[in-house]
Amino acid sequence: MARQQWRAFLLANTGGGIVTGGMDWRGRVGEVWAAEWRRTDRSLADLSRHLDAAIASVAPERGHALDIGCGAGVTSLALRAARPGLRVTGVDLSAELVAVAQARVDRASGDGLRFQCGDALAVAAAEGPFDLLCSRHGMMFFPDPVEALASLRQAACDGARLVFSCFAERAANSFATLADAVTGIAPPQDDAYLPGPFAFADMDQVGAWLMESGWRPDGAVRVPFDYVVGEGDDPVEDALSFLSQIGPAARALAQAAPEERRRMEAALREALSRYRSHDRIALPATAWIWRAVAQGDG
Repeated sequence: MARQQWRAFLLANTGGGIVTGGMDWRGRVGEVWAAEWRRTDRSLADLSRHLDAAIASVAPERGHALDIGCGAGVTSLALRAARPGLRVTGVDLSAELVAVAQARVDRASGDGLRFQCGDALAVAAAEGPFDLLCSRHGMMFFPDPVEALASLRQAACDGARLVFSCFAERAANSFATLADAVTGIAPPQDDAYLPGPFAFADMDQVGAWLMESGWRPDGAVRVPFDYVVGEGDDPVEDALSFLSQIGPAARALAQAAPEERRRMEAALREALSRYRSHDRIALPATAWIWRAVAQGDG
């Protein structure tokens, strides 16, 4: 598929929502992810325990933290629980996801945890400086990563910490390679930057972006994890249902003619069954967890 066709496919992928423009998150994609928040949190729960620990290891006791692309709020909630004295603001483009996140806030969180619908860069500029910035898979969708990272640096105190997760290369993430095999849609092979789930896969490139934008990289840990797509009495059907809503196979399934959709679903069922362990289907996945420090003028 030509690069222009691939870009059009990604920007049209409102059914799956994993690669979108800003307006998509404000519309159909946000609605889908809000409806599926329990299963999306489940899919990334194994990664989240590593990320939450990494964030807590550098989080200050006091100050103000920003959760970029907070989604349904799981990272913000974990941070607030670990640091009750730290104010936490979660921001997301989707009003529906923010509503879910806000509904999950309990009285124990007090006034120190809030969620806001908006553009993360605009919120950062308006409400900074921040002592900590974090994100679970929310950094890979900026049109210009250096510009975005530089804007976040401007909104951070000198010495502030940045901790975020992002997918490693596509080949190390079975949810994507299975979708590629089933749909027959191959990703582009050139090296030009394209926002999306694997835009931050190259460790050397991300390190260079961080340094160029005023951050000092403080380590990148490669984390294999279980991407849980199905559970219960019929985990294969649960997984098929989930991947029909979230992920790179969703749009192709939604747009396929009935016979082609049945073929894709049968192929997905067969592939998913190979990963079944009792009442659970977990696909091998790999992410990076990055840590960086905001450099001072000196």
